[in-house]
Amino acid sequence: MSSSKRSLARSVDFAALANDFKGLDQNDPGQWPLAPKVAVFIGLFVATIAAAWWFDWREQMVLLERREAEEQQLRQDWAAKKRLAVNLHEYRRQLEETDRQFGALLKQLPNRAEMDSLLADINQAGLGRGLSFELFKPGVDVVKDFYAEMPIAVSIVGEYDDFGAFASDVAQMPRIVTLSDMSLTRLEEGRLKLEAKAVTYRYLDEEELALQRQKQEQEKKDRQGRK
Repeated sequence: MSSSKRSLARSVDFAALANDFKGLDQNDPGQWPLAPKVAVFIGLFVATIAAAWWFDWREQMVLLERREAEEQQLRQDWAAKKRLAVNLHEYRRQLEETDRQFGALLKQLPNRAEMDSLLADINQAGLGRGLSFELFKPGVDVVKDFYAEMPIAVSIVGEYDDFGAFASDVAQMPRIVTLSDMSLTRLEEGRLKLEAKAVTYRYLDEEELALQRQKQEQEKKDRQGRK
């Protein structure tokens, strides 16, 4: 023990302090010695702080933390909305451009009533290039969200250059037509046979769109029922 601690211990009369806590009159605390008064004051102060923390301050601290988290979220939301507001004009311009492009693409899709004339145009494009169709068979429509695909199995006989010209004519049609799954074989007489799948597209009419929406809603209900 250092000299300062030893001197402090000698200056404190523990026996006298113990005697101060003996024989205290609880009905007259004003006559108590100083040491019991200080001890009771410290005890009451600590108890008051503990009670305030347990019954009031603890909930306030939790509420404060929640409010600080909400403040941070509001700040982030405000910053995001500010960025949107600053770029609102550009977003509107892009949306208008997207709508314009979508409308232009939609115009390239025939409706159900126009499909016969489109099929005739494809057939005429081949005949105009001196090609002969051995097979020209439209398949079953494949319905998508707002449009339908019509696959067409084709088998054409002709010369190589004529096939290239036919493919170019099809690509330049105002309607969208694609050629895929192409295979080319040489016949005994020296001509070529092209077998391919042509796919054209049409947009759905109101009746078909209504049926498509009903189908999607039923599929959604079925998925929820399986969960």
